[in-house]
Amino acid sequence: MSAPWEDWNHILKLDPDKDLVEGETFEDVCATGTDAIEIGGTLGMTEEKMREMIQACAAYDIPIYQEPSNPSVVVESDALDGYLVPTVFNAGDIFWVTGAHKEWVRIEGGLDWDRTTTEAYIVLNPEASVAEYTEADCDLSADDVAAYAEVAEKMFGQEIVYVEYSGMLGDPETVQAAADALDESTLFYGGGIHDYESANLMGEHADVVVVGDLVHDDGVDAVARTVDGANDA
Repeated sequence: MSAPWEDWNHILKLDPDKDLVEGETFEDVCATGTDAIEIGGTLGMTEEKMREMIQACAAYDIPIYQEPSNPSVVVESDALDGYLVPTVFNAGDIFWVTGAHKEWVRIEGGLDWDRTTTEAYIVLNPEASVAEYTEADCDLSADDVAAYAEVAEKMFGQEIVYVEYSGMLGDPETVQAAADALDESTLFYGGGIHDYESANLMGEHADVVVVGDLVHDDGVDAVARTVDGANDA
């Protein structure tokens, strides 16, 4: 059976520590045309915030995944289609490669392995919270990124490789280098997607475009335009 993300073009990532634009609802968010909702964030995460946002989206017919930033915020819920757990391949702090995961498997009741997939993150914006949090080495060439992508797929069996420029639009040639290094893994791209053109550009190089802060900053109409851009790529 193929993984659902093999058929996706667009993911909307919601941050439980941030509000929606005034006057907009989670029904509006889920009607943007995105292929899936991913709920997660780097800072200010709590299990309560995660659970509230999951429940808010659960009433609508859209796949919902949790991307927990640490083991303490994992939410067990039938509303979730699964868990996408990051492992940062270029982290300077080894905790974000395997250390956090050692703690994840110890959570009460254990991880639901049938619904858990790890994402091989390659973090490339040194100004991003996730880069600072994980002490990521962001000074990488396109060839370095391609090598990390190949290692993730061939040596570690990662189904998802995630090139993350959170907070800025990345280099298309670097994203393409990662794509060229992969045979079967799905390539996610995130960072700086803010309109049709940026989504269309990155959608030409990555399999799936991930849009995050835009929904909290500019609202659902802006997100819908990125959906169109990704689908047209």
